[in-house]
Amino acid sequence: MALDPPERPAEPAPSRRRRGLLVTAAACAVLAVGAWAVATGIVEIPERFNPWAPLDVAAPPNWLTGFKLERARREPARCLAALAQTGMQYDLLPDRVTGPGCGFKNAVRLRFAGVRLGTAPSLSCPMALSFFMWEHHALQPAARQRFGQPVAAIEHLGSYACRNVNRGEGAVPGASRSRHATADALDVAGLTLADGRRITVLQAWPRSSAASTDDPAALLLRDAHRGACRFFNGVLGPDYNAAHSDHFHLETGGYDMCR
Repeated sequence: MALDPPERPAEPAPSRRRRGLLVTAAACAVLAVGAWAVATGIVEIPERFNPWAPLDVAAPPNWLTGFKLERARREPARCLAALAQTGMQYDLLPDRVTGPGCGFKNAVRLRFAGVRLGTAPSLSCPMALSFFMWEHHALQPAARQRFGQPVAAIEHLGSYACRNVNRGEGAVPGASRSRHATADALDVAGLTLADGRRITVLQAWPRSSAASTDDPAALLLRDAHRGACRFFNGVLGPDYNAAHSDHFHLETGGYDMCR
């Protein structure tokens, strides 16, 4: 009668852990070598798929766009270099402190952004760059999809203001500073299409977040709000609270939120 071979003794747990560590270390080494080869130019990949390449503001967004945009927002020189690609018309503003927790650095006065803006807003470079990305890659495509024409003008309620956070009853004493206090926010109230049609958040935004609608103006605003969440750190709209019933609050540098 044939005998079954003896069972192989279980591999000690420490040996399995060592093997796992070796595999992990080897994988990390391979990734590090690959990253070094790409970063030094030994291996060339298209810029849109190269995480070390600068942000191309005109390129269609992909899975690396958010990473490149965030890096540009963190580095003043990189931000200004990206902003120079946009074709927007702006004036550089000197760094300025206007009060406790108020003022701006690396900021611009935005005179023209591919759309008319009314009063030229003062925006930090990160905010201006995010505004372009939103207008170019989210708002305009949505307008063409819903109305077959571009947005010609954007109405805003202001950007820089030395004040605290507004929670619905005006600026709250003792609250933290608003992102407006550092020119890192813009309140968008509406837009005008190329044919002159005016669409405002107050009038066209669906009053219920769960409501379905086939109104192209409401759908455009929904698209604009959703698209803003891709390019700004913080987006607040009418569904957030009554204080935002007539505008979108767009900001960079604060907490990530899309409401």
